[in-house]
Amino acid sequence: MPTADRRPSEPPRDCALCPRLHAFIAGWRAREPGWHNAPVPTFAAADDDDVRLLIVGLAPGLRGANRTGRPFTGDYAGDLLYDTLTRFGLAAGTYRARPDDGLELIGTAITNAVRCVPPENKPVGAEIRTCREHFFAPTIARFANLAAILSLGQIAHQTTVRALGLKLSAHPFAHGARHDTDGLALFSSYHCSRYNTNTGRLTEAMFVDVFAAIRRHLDAG
Repeated sequence: MPTADRRPSEPPRDCALCPRLHAFIAGWRAREPGWHNAPVPTFAAADDDDVRLLIVGLAPGLRGANRTGRPFTGDYAGDLLYDTLTRFGLAAGTYRARPDDGLELIGTAITNAVRCVPPENKPVGAEIRTCREHFFAPTIARFANLAAILSLGQIAHQTTVRALGLKLSAHPFAHGARHDTDGLALFSSYHCSRYNTNTGRLTEAMFVDVFAAIRRHLDAG
């Protein structure tokens, strides 16, 4: 289970811990001043104590969360993710790809392993490690009643395992896998990106199956 961590779980708007990402965002602020163009905060249910499921993506999409300021909002990945969350009673309202659409999460929080948009959607190891140590690990600790974490993609899975102080060799990534440790269930899925769904690496049915397993786990707890 997560342990108490008093460090802030959200980076400041002008976080400069990762110089490459800081410079990349600065360039996009000049090009698109109306966009969010800053670290994207965790999207969570109204009460942190109600959160039992944490969903972890890799990083904000350039024209998705980096533009809108809410994880998985504004691109195809959000269409599939939020529709599936609603289907399993983990979100309420209608997702309209805008942060003001009124969509609410139920017992769930969504974050990214790296909070700032990276060039070509590819954070480097030092950036992943820095964000994990400063913000991602405290985010896990923020939710005292967490029962499950779903990692979307191998890198998100690996940084989650490391943030929990676990060994990757004992908790390998695989789509649909589940690892149980200290009362916390770690689920993993291929990322719900358009590329993965277009190539057939991930189908809607495969994604739904993962959430069905998570729903069963939460209901049993």
